[in-house]
Amino acid sequence: MAIRPPYQKYDVAVRRSPIDGFGVFALEPVPGWHKIGEVRGETISIAEARRRAATLERIMIVEVSHKTAVDLARSTDPMRFTNHSCQPNGQLRIREGRIEFYALREIAVGEEITVDYGETHHEGRLTCRCGAVGCVGRL
Repeated sequence: MAIRPPYQKYDVAVRRSPIDGFGVFALEPVPGWHKIGEVRGETISIAEARRRAATLERIMIVEVSHKTAVDLARSTDPMRFTNHSCQPNGQLRIREGRIEFYALREIAVGEEITVDYGETHHEGRLTCRCGAVGCVGRL
């Protein structure tokens, strides 16, 4: 078993997702309102983030301030594969430049961890595939 970094609070696995591509799945119960983990990556300017996003279909970039963003494309942190859902069980929070994930409710073993991406670099051009009741249809 691989040793997880201290900022990854609960064991998760990356595997094929019914939502899109790969997703993150809980390997142990996650209590509601607890931190699940973080992602770390390459810190870049907002201008560079937007330049990169314009050429990619799969965007793994998070803006952490009005000046900087983090590109997760080369990150080894499993939470980078967290998919969007219009009815998420998790929440992405930016705290002191860190990208953290928290459970919005108890997450069961085997359940895919999802967050609402909010505004994205896709700017409504990508079809949402979450399948949730009340899905907004676009990212």
